[in-house]
Amino acid sequence: MKISVDTAACIGAGQCALVAGELFDQDDDGIVMLLDDQPTEAQYAIARRAASLCPARAITVTESA
Repeated sequence: MKISVDTAACIGAGQCALVAGELFDQDDDGIVMLLDDQPTEAQYAIARRAASLCPARAITVTESA
């Protein structure tokens, strides 16, 4: 799995940091900061959840083949 973020699309809702704080944080303006673009298998579910909760769809999760 690989995670990418579109900081230009981020509206600072903070849902990602709330549900997956080990993968995401927010800068001083509330914009998403990706802490780890390749989560462990144990983090896959929260990465998917964070992406699904993002109202701006600024988080993309790419599943590995």
